[in-house]
Amino acid sequence: MRGMKRPLPEGLTIKAALVLGFGATFGLWLVAGVYFTQRMADVQRESAAVHGRYLQAQERLSTVRMQVLLGSVYVRDALLDPDPATTNEYRQQVLDTYGTVDRALREYVPILDSAAERRRVDGLRAEIEGLRTTLLAVLATDRSRWPAEARQLLSQTMPRRNAVLRVSNEVQSLNRRAFVQQEQAVAEIYASTQSRIWLTLGFALVASLAIALVATVHVVRLERDLQRQRAKDLQNTTDLQRLSAKLVTAQEEERRTIARELHDEVGQVLMAVKVELSLAQRAIEGAGVPGRLLDEAQAIADSALHTVRDLSHLLHPSLLDDLGLPAAIGWYLDGFGKRHEIAVELLHEGMNERLVPETEAALYRIVQEALTNVAKHAKATLVLVYLRRAGGRVTVTIEDNGVGFDGAVAPRGLGLIGIRERVAQLQGTVSLDSAPARGTRLTAELPATVMPVLEVMLG
Repeated sequence: MRGMKRPLPEGLTIKAALVLGFGATFGLWLVAGVYFTQRMADVQRESAAVHGRYLQAQERLSTVRMQVLLGSVYVRDALLDPDPATTNEYRQQVLDTYGTVDRALREYVPILDSAAERRRVDGLRAEIEGLRTTLLAVLATDRSRWPAEARQLLSQTMPRRNAVLRVSNEVQSLNRRAFVQQEQAVAEIYASTQSRIWLTLGFALVASLAIALVATVHVVRLERDLQRQRAKDLQNTTDLQRLSAKLVTAQEEERRTIARELHDEVGQVLMAVKVELSLAQRAIEGAGVPGRLLDEAQAIADSALHTVRDLSHLLHPSLLDDLGLPAAIGWYLDGFGKRHEIAVELLHEGMNERLVPETEAALYRIVQEALTNVAKHAKATLVLVYLRRAGGRVTVTIEDNGVGFDGAVAPRGLGLIGIRERVAQLQGTVSLDSAPARGTRLTAELPATVMPVLEVMLG
């Protein structure tokens, strides 16, 4: 017989290898996706921040330009309208205008906090301060001379205003250049990020293929090991079934031999003892001695002879070889019913032809084991045995009206194990149906191989 069944190869199972491979691939792509998302979010935040700073800076510079021009307009209107009632109003408007300019410059945030841009902004503040001082100085002159000297007074403010506008334009130009530079930097970041993303995705793809290849190789190896193990298990099972069949056959042959020895040798010896006792009884009676002296010895010899014959039939009934399966089962059922006081009934159909000895012996032993279980556990009062051969199959059903058991929890007695082994050896099937207080039905189905007529005649 081949070696005992060994466990499956240690290490990763097929399921574990597939789960590990897919998990590693998913994790790799997840990391790549997270990196891609975070990088793109950083680039978008940087781009949005640059764009927001640029718009804010341009808005503040536009406010400065507009308020500077508006202050010049207020001074011009005051010079053209030297009414004392409106002079203070124009002065306040100029002060409010430059208050707005101061707030705009305080809120101004440069795109690039460079030394050049700081110098430009400081220059702009200085020019604005000079312009404001000039405008306030103009408004402090003699109002009576304004109509005549308005053009001359305005000409004093023009250089300052133009300087403010020029510096403001320079700052705006510097902002635009900084914005363009930042946009180019963001574009470079986009390009770099895209390159890194493609590199990461490429690495993830290569790593995924490598993981898939490793997982596939491991799965294939596990499958080969599993197939080899299954082949060995199948061979071991086949060997065990063959040896079990040989063991059953050997047991049947041994039982047949012991039964024959009991019947022929021991039975003949006991018959001879009984004859000798009869002769001795006659001799004693002829000598005038009372003839009852050997009655007890003769009764013991008769009992021993019947016991030997019963044992011989139980080991291997000669009826099974001589008259066939229905007769042997019928004889066994008669004895079983008398021994256990249980009503038994045998029904058979299509059993006119003899089956091969292996099948008949297996069916007889199945009935014998089933009835033994009935006697031990069922507490039944009626047992029905039904034999039927049809379509190349023979079926035996043993049904009782006993206490039954829960069908979901099948019993594991040695008798049922023996029945299943006998059925499996002949490639048959067995089923057990039971329920509490509803009795039990055991059904075994085997291939019905008919014995050739010549072998039946030769017996």
